[in-house]
Amino acid sequence: MFRLGCAVWSYKGWVGNFYPAGSRASEFLQLYGRRLTTVEGNTTFYATPDPETVARWAADTPSGFEFCLKLPRELTHQGLLKPAIPGALSFLERMRGLESRLGPIFAQLPPRYSPELLEDLTTFLSTWSQEKAELALEVRHPDWFAEPFASQLNDLLEDLGIGRVLLDSRPIYDTPEDIQISERRKPQLPLQRSVTAPFSLIRFISHPQQKLNQSFLQEWVGVVDEWLRQGTRVYFFVHCPKEARSPVNARYFQQMLEQHGVSVPPLLWDSVDDTPTQLSLF
Repeated sequence: MFRLGCAVWSYKGWVGNFYPAGSRASEFLQLYGRRLTTVEGNTTFYATPDPETVARWAADTPSGFEFCLKLPRELTHQGLLKPAIPGALSFLERMRGLESRLGPIFAQLPPRYSPELLEDLTTFLSTWSQEKAELALEVRHPDWFAEPFASQLNDLLEDLGIGRVLLDSRPIYDTPEDIQISERRKPQLPLQRSVTAPFSLIRFISHPQQKLNQSFLQEWVGVVDEWLRQGTRVYFFVHCPKEARSPVNARYFQQMLEQHGVSVPPLLWDSVDDTPTQLSLF
């Protein structure tokens, strides 16, 4: 019911801390899957993998691990969504090669995609097959967060069983110490804790200084606990402007959940043997 992860798995800066010293790029996904339980897989935003790559991703991850992949930007960032329907359905079929490793796919819309395009959005979302894979939506135009559009969007998503991606960028805006303007690439938008599907997909943009995430993560501990008790599956992704800090901040949230008695599975990370001898087995 609860999965924790980061945005990517192939980050060389994690070698020597999140990944053991000497780890090779070809080992990154296997190592990642032995530590965290889900990944956004931002790689698909930039290019669609071939079937062989998809099959390798499935083979390199353990049972229970899930990929929450982003629709390619060529589909979501070129204007209207209706012309992108065939491409989106083709992408869905390709990703089904992950089989049990396939979690919710999500569509991230650009800031220019406004509620004026609600009819186009409705057409696009209505064609998605929830039986083949769940879908979540992230909107970035400010008007989607104001009434009446916020309620209209939530009602649409709830009717279709589509999740609403929750982006929490407060830590890098409300606590700006050591965050350069160039590092604030995520938008500053209101946080709406809306659950419109049997699952919730949360993108938490953490501050590099762990202590400055404390109050925000404390809020999420209570929210995650409540949603899990209600039967909602939760995917919690931790980002950071300094990517090297993302796994550490994710593990910190796991520890907070455990300390407060929230019913979450333990991380395999806590029982991994990181010695070079162990790595040689893979």
